[in-house]
Amino acid sequence: METQNILIKDAQILDAHGQRKGSVLIENDKIMEISHRIGPGDADKTIDADGKLLIPGLVNTHTHLSMTLFRGFADDLRLETWLNDYIWPLEAHLNGEYCYAGALLGCVEMIRSGTTTLNDMYFYMDHVAEAIKETGLRAIISHGMIDFDDVEKRKAEIKESKRIIRKCHGMADGRIKVALGPHSPYTCSRNLLEEVRGLADKYGVLIHIHVAETEGEVQQVLEKHGKRPFVYLDEIGFLGEDVVAAHAVWLSSSEIHILKSKGVKLSHNPTSNMKLASGIAAVEKLLGEGVCVSLGTDGAASNNNLDLIEEMKIAALLQKIKNMDPTSLDAGKVFEMATVNGAAALGLANEIGSIKVGKKADLVLINIRRSHLTPWRNPISHLVYSASGCDVETVLCDGEILMEDNRLESVDEKYVMEVAENAAEELVSKA
Repeated sequence: METQNILIKDAQILDAHGQRKGSVLIENDKIMEISHRIGPGDADKTIDADGKLLIPGLVNTHTHLSMTLFRGFADDLRLETWLNDYIWPLEAHLNGEYCYAGALLGCVEMIRSGTTTLNDMYFYMDHVAEAIKETGLRAIISHGMIDFDDVEKRKAEIKESKRIIRKCHGMADGRIKVALGPHSPYTCSRNLLEEVRGLADKYGVLIHIHVAETEGEVQQVLEKHGKRPFVYLDEIGFLGEDVVAAHAVWLSSSEIHILKSKGVKLSHNPTSNMKLASGIAAVEKLLGEGVCVSLGTDGAASNNNLDLIEEMKIAALLQKIKNMDPTSLDAGKVFEMATVNGAAALGLANEIGSIKVGKKADLVLINIRRSHLTPWRNPISHLVYSASGCDVETVLCDGEILMEDNRLESVDEKYVMEVAENAAEELVSKA
């Protein structure tokens, strides 16, 4: 492969470690130098970053890409009704082509709003992986497993997960990795959860699971197992540093202690939790206890977009009103959740999440010469409280330019939208 050098010149650089001005030299997939001394002659291509804010590519630690096809299909419903009466019946008609179309659309939306790494759980994940590969993003993917205590269903789910690991782990020059995705403690049997734990140890992969999203779910687990969800998962030996648990809204003090002691990583999904009235996670308390809390959008069916910049603002504001304290979850902390905490949650802390020599060139340029970002006096505040994904102008992942000056480079956006629109119409007509 021929070496390619890209220079991002004269940027205002912002990451979890602070802000500074400088130029960033990229060689192939890595950041090679950050300084004021780099000139255009040192690069094959120069991107003028004057008037731009350079941030790390954002990390979305819980989403369902293909559910972009369900956007606007079932709104203003309780989670149980939403799942049982609308989403699961529609998902019964899914196929690989539909999931590919939805994933392509989701990837385009993520690129446009500055996300470069995602943690996705759904179905037909080899088709989803192809969409991720084509668009150039970085991802952890997992087949969503549900068995409801059905032995044959459990065997089929494990078989499919193993197939996806064999087929997709390490795809796209290593940008795509596979995790194991048991849906939740209330939809998965103990046998399935224990088997997943063993497979995660065997293959050295992450586990992605929904836990304690609603009060009703907690009650179900209590009635069935006599224990709260994380207590139950801990007692069966399921938890560990390789577990990424989405939501974690309804937690007891003892469960928070378990999360901390076992090194479990959490993905906070504030918009989805608000829209489905699931509750408000105790993010400020969890962070204060030393639990790694990252940020996710959930799927577009319950958000209804995949804009992680918007999600940062909502996360911060939600904690302030929960605690009746305007100092709760300040802009710096929530930016960490969307970058370094996300990287840590996905086992990628040494590769992504900050702008540092030797790390992957997953970078986002934001146009700060906008009326709603003026006067430009406080970059971290403006990013979290004033900006949106629409302000993202240029995106790189693994050293490749995915979008430049608002023009997508990796895929034809118009074609992607047409394919997704047709797939959504066809799918909904079958419901």
